[in-house]
Amino acid sequence: MDELLLRTLTPAVIGVLVHRGVDFATAEDAVQEALIEAIRTWPERPPADPKAWLVAVSWRKFLDVCRSDAARRGREQRMVVEPPPGPTETADDTLHLFLLCAHPSLTSASAVALTLRAIGGLTTKQIASAYLVPEATMAQRISRAKKTVSGVRFEEIRDLATVRRVLYLVFNEGYTGDVDLAAEAIRLTRQLAEIHDDEETIGLLALMLLHHARRSARMREDGSLVALADQDRSRWDTSLIEEGVEMLQAALARDRLGEFQAQAAVAALHADAVCVEETDWVQIVGWYDELLRFTGSPVVALNRAVAVGEADGPAAGLAALAAVDPGLPRYSAAAAYLHEKAGDLDDAARLYAEAALTAPNLAERHHLARQAARVNRLLRG
Repeated sequence: MDELLLRTLTPAVIGVLVHRGVDFATAEDAVQEALIEAIRTWPERPPADPKAWLVAVSWRKFLDVCRSDAARRGREQRMVVEPPPGPTETADDTLHLFLLCAHPSLTSASAVALTLRAIGGLTTKQIASAYLVPEATMAQRISRAKKTVSGVRFEEIRDLATVRRVLYLVFNEGYTGDVDLAAEAIRLTRQLAEIHDDEETIGLLALMLLHHARRSARMREDGSLVALADQDRSRWDTSLIEEGVEMLQAALARDRLGEFQAQAAVAALHADAVCVEETDWVQIVGWYDELLRFTGSPVVALNRAVAVGEADGPAAGLAALAAVDPGLPRYSAAAAYLHEKAGDLDDAARLYAEAALTAPNLAERHHLARQAARVNRLLRG
């Protein structure tokens, strides 16, 4: 049984049912029932057309529910008709499902969970494990999300930008539990790019590939973080880098720059440098300027200040940092780095220790604490 094939087909089949007028929650339930039947029967009797088989069985499961529910006889009269002839699924149906799962009425957490369930084909247990919450909690979150979007009409959905942001949220969770969410996000973004060939979706996919290429070099065997400057670049995946750069160049050639393309350009410049000393920091500052124009994000301003410190010296970086809100996460870490580059070890040690106390995760906390200890050793000796 090809589990990946089933997961790939799931959103298309749900999309077909939703397009035919089935509410989202019922469509998802019907498709799950069809998947169970596929797992049971396909090993001995594989269908010639898996997509058509799943659509037909899912539709039958839906009709069974309608016929067995006396309270929904009126709906049965409207819905129990033979589907019109034609393709069993279209790219529009799958795109609709992407948009539905990222509907603005959903919270980010609910949109991510629903995307992984309906489009990614992951089980509730797998999603709960990935996000380190009880299965019952995740089941409730997904159930509420399905109810929220069940009344949304097909023609109401427009916001592809929200879909991209949801997919990037999934990607940034990385690897937890028994599900590689970074790889899952790349798979889903590839699927989105195939059905909607716009430059920002391609830019997002390029960004994911370029970040993912450095994955094996980011952590030591003991689980500690390795800063970009200290990573063993021979461990970077050059095939992913080449694919990401090629995609980015194709997107940029369309001359419709967007946020994810600019982020991918920064990642490509890091990937292009054979050693940290050859990094083109001047170009990186330029791309951060573009990102600020698109987003106005204080996080981008923080990253830009560090890049300015590399391109024009630590004094210039600290001047740029002075314009950033000091309450921003990782502000102290950026300030510590720039103070160390400026030779101000007392402030650097203090700021590294301060940053460790407010780090968003344990690995980063340990990394910053080690940096504080390292600088303190320099002061002593």
